[in-house]
Amino acid sequence: MRLLIKFNLLLLLVFGVSIGITAYVAHNFLQENARGEVIQQARLMMGAAGGMRTYTSKQVGPLLAAHEKDSASFAPQRVPAYSATEVFSYLRQEYPAYIYKEATLNPTNLRDRPLAWEADVIEDFRNHAEKKELIAQRETPEGASLFLARPITADPPCLTCHSVPSAAPASMIASYGPEHGFGWKTGEVVGAQIVSVPMSVPVAMADAAFKTLLISLSGVFLFTLALLDLGLVLIVVHPVDRLARMADEISRGNLQVPEIPVKGSDEISQLARSFNRMSQSLAKALRVNKPQ
Repeated sequence: MRLLIKFNLLLLLVFGVSIGITAYVAHNFLQENARGEVIQQARLMMGAAGGMRTYTSKQVGPLLAAHEKDSASFAPQRVPAYSATEVFSYLRQEYPAYIYKEATLNPTNLRDRPLAWEADVIEDFRNHAEKKELIAQRETPEGASLFLARPITADPPCLTCHSVPSAAPASMIASYGPEHGFGWKTGEVVGAQIVSVPMSVPVAMADAAFKTLLISLSGVFLFTLALLDLGLVLIVVHPVDRLARMADEISRGNLQVPEIPVKGSDEISQLARSFNRMSQSLAKALRVNKPQ
């Protein structure tokens, strides 16, 4: 059975190398697939925010602007950024790890002030005017989170409220004051739309799929090894073992060893036939040379 042990050791070595390569490729593929899924979710959220901004700008804004003239009070709901942020704040009640923010360096509404890492994102856009999107990953107390950011540029319509306090609606000044949210310039990057999506769920699913793959591969290998061992024992080990015992008996002078039954025409069968002929030839030679 030492031949079988060597065969199993060789297969274990081959399997170990193969499973290592497979695990490396599969793990990278599953992790990239999880990252792609998160990016798709972020782009979907960004698209939804853009749709809400457009809806507010084209439909809600004109209605509330007319209402302001009668009430003399500022309605922030007509501001696209405010509208999109508010809608996503309701989404966060059910999915708290999903975040949408329009971080602005000099905002009218102070809740839009950027965190340190958000300010870095805005500065990156300001320093690289050609960059229209940024995708990166950061660690949070809840785990890894991927964020997608796009620059917010001050367009001419924005300057109606954000150029100088004297040009802004009086109702807005009354609500937010004249100290912040002004001094914007046309074409200047003033902030960034940032969507943050947790990676914990897709990554956990990828890890679970990876473990299932490894368990499945190991199970298939063990089943295949058992079948190969059975075939090796029946086709190789047992015939070779019989040949070894026969050779041992002949070497001890026992020439009455029965022939080995031979079936088939493979290499083991040919070896057995050759050994039978050798045994017969040796017996004849000894009988011929035996003294009378």
